[in-house]
Amino acid sequence: MQRELFEVEKERFDLVDKRIYRLQGTWPKEYAVTALLDGKEVPVKISEQERVSALERFKDLDLVDGMRIQMEVELPESLEQYKKLTIQGENGGDRFVWFSVSARQLARKQGKPQYFLESIEIEQKAGICRVRGWAAFGQPLQIRLESKDRKKIPCEIQRMKRVDVQNQFQEAEIEEKCGFFFELHYQNLKEFYLIFEAEGGRTLRLVHLQPALVLAEKAGGYYKKGCRFLKLHGVTALTGKVMEKLTKGRKENMVYSKWLPCHLPTKKELEQQRQAEFPWKPLFSVVVPLYKTPEKYLLRLIESMKEQTYTHWELCLSDGSGENSPIRELLEQAVREDGRIKVISHKEPLQISENTNAAIAAASGEYIVFADHDDELLPHALYECAKALNQNRELEVLYSDEDKMSMDGHKFFQPHFKPDFNIDLLCTVNYICHLFVAKKTLIDQVGMLRKEFDGAQDYDFIFRCVERAGEKKIHHIPKILYHWRSHEDSTSENPESKLYAFEAGKRAVQAHYDRIGVQAQVSKGEFLGLYRTKFLREKDPLISIIIPNKDHIDDLKRCMDAIENRSTYRNYEFIIVENNSEDPETFAYYQQLETVNPRVRVVYWKGIFNYSAINNFGVQYAKGEYLLLLNNDTEIINEDCLEELLGYCTRSDVGAVGARLYYEDDTIQHAGVVIGFGGIAGHCFVQQKRGFTGYCHRIICAQDYSAVTAACMMVKREAYEKVGGLSEEFEVAFNDIDFCLKLGREGYHIVYNPYAELYHYESKSRGLEDTPEKVARFNREIAMFEKRWPDILRDGDPYYNPNLTLDSQDFSLRRIKKGR
Repeated sequence: MQRELFEVEKERFDLVDKRIYRLQGTWPKEYAVTALLDGKEVPVKISEQERVSALERFKDLDLVDGMRIQMEVELPESLEQYKKLTIQGENGGDRFVWFSVSARQLARKQGKPQYFLESIEIEQKAGICRVRGWAAFGQPLQIRLESKDRKKIPCEIQRMKRVDVQNQFQEAEIEEKCGFFFELHYQNLKEFYLIFEAEGGRTLRLVHLQPALVLAEKAGGYYKKGCRFLKLHGVTALTGKVMEKLTKGRKENMVYSKWLPCHLPTKKELEQQRQAEFPWKPLFSVVVPLYKTPEKYLLRLIESMKEQTYTHWELCLSDGSGENSPIRELLEQAVREDGRIKVISHKEPLQISENTNAAIAAASGEYIVFADHDDELLPHALYECAKALNQNRELEVLYSDEDKMSMDGHKFFQPHFKPDFNIDLLCTVNYICHLFVAKKTLIDQVGMLRKEFDGAQDYDFIFRCVERAGEKKIHHIPKILYHWRSHEDSTSENPESKLYAFEAGKRAVQAHYDRIGVQAQVSKGEFLGLYRTKFLREKDPLISIIIPNKDHIDDLKRCMDAIENRSTYRNYEFIIVENNSEDPETFAYYQQLETVNPRVRVVYWKGIFNYSAINNFGVQYAKGEYLLLLNNDTEIINEDCLEELLGYCTRSDVGAVGARLYYEDDTIQHAGVVIGFGGIAGHCFVQQKRGFTGYCHRIICAQDYSAVTAACMMVKREAYEKVGGLSEEFEVAFNDIDFCLKLGREGYHIVYNPYAELYHYESKSRGLEDTPEKVARFNREIAMFEKRWPDILRDGDPYYNPNLTLDSQDFSLRRIKKGR
């Protein structure tokens, strides 16, 4: 037996019965289990783990002789008099130790709240510590921070839903919002206690803030794990494990600090930009509201303007500090040194909107560029804007990618690589932010910034600009052109410091819907700065749920029962498209369904398997105004799933809406589709754990994509018929992607709504692409897709970003090309 294949992956105490110690991991088949407490047997039960997807079950090929198991060990209520628990496996004369732990370690956990810290990020120079994790107990938990001398540390702790954690604790009803995240801003603090407390139990964790201690703690943890693994499995297994980790490390995402210098213009390129002559040289007015700005930051902002390779600009600085402005002399000197700098002074202190408006009023440029008083533009920022405008003089709005900059201006982090214009993402979060440029005549039409939206005045202003300009006159420059300085008083790094700003943001989104005549209700999302939209309707239109099916009546029953028993939306019908079933029980089940359920109609497809043709055939029998294409191996999770899909689909500009899908093991199966993943197209964030929010929270943001999967896709019937339904040349693969692209070509948006959640048990009704015929068909469909959609494959998906990789689906950085 290869012992290194089998190990404990999770272990914890039961939340109801503190005597029960639960373990999960991999275990060799045909081996009996024995649990020994100080050498004496204690009761133990072992069973195969139920909620394991096929993907998880087979991703480790070395597990062919093993299985994923769950184990329950019954221990005494008090462990004080004991020393050690050992769990071993035995088959004939072969015996091995699977797990070993001291009774003292067990006693520390028994009957206590359980927690896991998924990430601890420390920025020592900025004095920021971010912690994400979960905590579970049978009673409501309080989470707080204390210093080492036990004084309370004020910090807002965000609580969030973690269905994956709830599923781990089936024995107890734990809090729905068992996940947590906080961002601590600290000074002169070396460590703190993270405390989880409830009636009947208390657990605390010491969190170090000094890099040396953090590293030592990690090293100590690795050492303990390594020693335990060595003791249980031997040198050969340990060596293999270490090599596996080292090899994996080579594939880690690109580090932004290495990536950025390789993607900035060289000195030679910057000089070439300075010498470039554009046919049209628009004047850019960079408007900046100032308020007692620290001089060193203001100087850097001015220097960044003087470093611009495109020189046809003016800098309009509105000083809203009041009559005794501490930066007056600095501003006067700046005006003397460069005639392109304008200063507008005020006797009274000004709020952000009126301060910015004063700068706009003084501007004489054709385009207005917005910047904050302590940030910096990169040297090629205005050059790239001028270049874009010369390529298309009809543009009225420009925006670029951006990153964060440390206080000293030496460290750059958290790059935000954005999609091209994405109205539904904008309604979820102000993803446009910086650098933002608007044509002056556009501003004259929409009006200036509004003080009633102070805190989110830019968000409201962006909405009004894009509404008037229209998508064709909005251009995204996919380059980092703006450094956003982060500091404690900014909402960018300390959300709780300006809660009013996020309330204003909610009102800005609501105002957008009100102006365009869409009935919607906006609420705050899972994190500050994110917003959720529920669309209001006056009637409940009929939804026709089209479900292709071949045998697998257990899957079909689960799919339909979930809708019947959970859905709060009741006006729907089922169209079951029977295709080539062989089991007599299947047809008996169909007859039973139609007899007892008036919502159900079974129609019979007589041809060979062709997913597109089968769905098109089913649609012919549908009576609904809206169609839900649904795989039989899916199961809705949330009761308002149909309403969430329908809400977006009722909008006139939306053609199709997709959902957030999970594998059986609670990892992401679908969160939108990007054209180009894997060479053709692929799902976003595949295999990311449930509860993980993804790059820039994209997993939990409603947004537009080029495509969504038809495993669960709601379509407006009018749009379905307009594009001719699914293209039947695509028998199995890419039919849904092709369909979405056809909708996009007709001007419809394709929306991913993360608030419609389902399990997708993945292709149980169809075999793998494992025969020569299937491989040939698959390759043929790839060739057809490439021929039909060459532009998007060549130019890239507009809802993705060319700086992000196509080699994986996690939105990580594209690797640096050799020679850079």
